[in-house]
Amino acid sequence: MIRLKTIEEIKVLRDGGKILFDIMMRLGDMVKPGVSTWDLDKAAEKLIYESGGLPAFKNYGQPPFPGTLCTSLNAEVVHGIPNQKTVLEEGDIISLDIGMKYPSDNGMYTDMARTFTVGLVDADSVRLIEVSRKALEIIESRVAPGVDWHDIAKEVQRFIESSGFGVVRSLVGHGVGHEVHEEPQLPNYVIPNYHLILKEGMVLAAEPMITAGHFNITTLDDNWTVRTSDNRRASHWEDTFAVTKNGCKIITAE
Repeated sequence: MIRLKTIEEIKVLRDGGKILFDIMMRLGDMVKPGVSTWDLDKAAEKLIYESGGLPAFKNYGQPPFPGTLCTSLNAEVVHGIPNQKTVLEEGDIISLDIGMKYPSDNGMYTDMARTFTVGLVDADSVRLIEVSRKALEIIESRVAPGVDWHDIAKEVQRFIESSGFGVVRSLVGHGVGHEVHEEPQLPNYVIPNYHLILKEGMVLAAEPMITAGHFNITTLDDNWTVRTSDNRRASHWEDTFAVTKNGCKIITAE
């Protein structure tokens, strides 16, 4: 069931979204050669607690996710597990995916992701990241009551594939708010006969996940880390936003 959010709930989400955006920007400033994904995770956890929130991902699912932050490096698409042995190197790219419940007591959930470069990276990786960012912008520019998600997905898929990249099929965006993952599902590609008419009060987390090569992905033995099957790089951008009478209101923004 899709749970529409009230104006008051969207205000609470926006308060949390501003905080989460600031945390993400501070983590992005930390992304440099020599920094471990463990360092990033510990910083994320500290910042969330200091802000009066709770990490949304820690101990989520089965097996319980061990981190506050998903740190997905190079060919990893999503759900990379932070650890002390994974140290960033010049030329890497890394996706940081973070969720937060705010306020910690009876709060609501926001979710966002960004892909960052580590030092100087090759031009193909820069373009991969830019296309994923632009795909999210296309989604946000089309959101309004009465719009069919099928049409948004069609435009996004066409843009990504015409840019020479793959669209991940088996992972999709989602509703968010009272839980970190709610209905509906938001594919970034066309599913025949899948239609979702956007309504005022929907709060959604759209997240284009794109690959430099084929869109096939595989899950590692840790039951969390998802990477490309051909070991080509991937990029992931995500925002939480509300559908309002005036269009898209980005929740995870400055």
